[in-house]
Amino acid sequence: MIEDESEEPLGAGGVATSTAEKLRGKSRMEEIEIVGEHRPVYRDTNLQIVFGVTLMAVLGVSSITPAFPKIVEELGISLQSVGYLITAFTLPGVLLTGFLGILADQFGRKRVLVPSLLIFAIAGAACAFARDFHLLLLLRFLQGAGAAGMGAINITIIGDLYAGRERTAAMGCNSSVLSVGTASYPAIGGALATVGWFYPFLLPLAAIPVAVAVYFSLDNPEPSRPQHFREYLSDVWKAIAHRQVLAMFVVGTLTFMILYGSFLAYFPLFVGGSFAVSPFTVGLVMSVSSLATGITSSQSGRLAGALSERALIGVSCLLYAVALLAIPLISNLWVLTIPVAIFGIGHGINLPSLLALITGESPMEQRGALMAVNGMVLRLGQTLGPLVMGIAFTVAGMSGVFVSGAVCALLMLVVVLTLMR
Repeated sequence: MIEDESEEPLGAGGVATSTAEKLRGKSRMEEIEIVGEHRPVYRDTNLQIVFGVTLMAVLGVSSITPAFPKIVEELGISLQSVGYLITAFTLPGVLLTGFLGILADQFGRKRVLVPSLLIFAIAGAACAFARDFHLLLLLRFLQGAGAAGMGAINITIIGDLYAGRERTAAMGCNSSVLSVGTASYPAIGGALATVGWFYPFLLPLAAIPVAVAVYFSLDNPEPSRPQHFREYLSDVWKAIAHRQVLAMFVVGTLTFMILYGSFLAYFPLFVGGSFAVSPFTVGLVMSVSSLATGITSSQSGRLAGALSERALIGVSCLLYAVALLAIPLISNLWVLTIPVAIFGIGHGINLPSLLALITGESPMEQRGALMAVNGMVLRLGQTLGPLVMGIAFTVAGMSGVFVSGAVCALLMLVVVLTLMR
């Protein structure tokens, strides 16, 4: 954030009131040029509020999966049916994310984000009082509708607030927070589920104070003059159809195919089958990746000072490939944590750099729609990953899964070298 050495009082954004007009609508990097001094981005109150949104955006699935065995038992449903609690939550994201991105561009980020947080909180907490599975599915769908725009809009706000290296640093800090959430929520949800299967569903109530903070304390620039809708759609289409953006969408899709296919879907099966260890130990080994991702992401600003985002993504592709090719060759469980850590480092380099590039490819007036489309592209990768790696498993066994993931990483590298500036 920004600090002024004058003795004038500071506002909520940390800027002297005498410079407020000059700073209005500027990115944080532009504010630095005006005011002259800044603190690390993670000390910015605005970014800390965005962190809260990020933690809510990844809460909806990982916190409740430990309760699945008890839900099956208490509600008398099949193992196959309990998976619908995830599908019902993620489906609205596929259907609504693009629409919510357009609304955020046309009417402002807060006007979409605050209702989304409240719907997420209320519908999510209502799940704790449902004792009928079909009602539970309906409430999960409503909760997913609230969550649909959160992940895209919070990234959009980071793009609005920052520019240049600061944007990459902010994206890295946000990815670190995301890693903390994805690593800790299963443990929190599991602890609550030991008391009662429905208690993890109360966790979304934390979105209410986040919504209050967004409404009253988030000092973010908003699109000032919405375009004529036809002109707006034309500009959005031009941005999406640009070769650079399409290349980044391909990289994002391949990244999440690797993550959700080779790593999240089949790596636990590999560890459990090869080493005959408990699910807790499998989770412990996988958490090494989340830890490495979080630490690496937190250094994104420094990395961006040494290499361009494009070069960093290229390095991450090589790290993915090395890690995936090494995994099936290792016969010692604790040695296995080395390629797992390398995979996490690659992800910690890749995701902040990729998001920083995408947010920089469009002006504020179309950024919400572009990031919403990016969110849909990432969900495509999440969907395709397990399917593609399942085919690889059928054809070539477990080794084929990791070799296929490495091939995807090398395809990413080709795209980065040939299509991305």
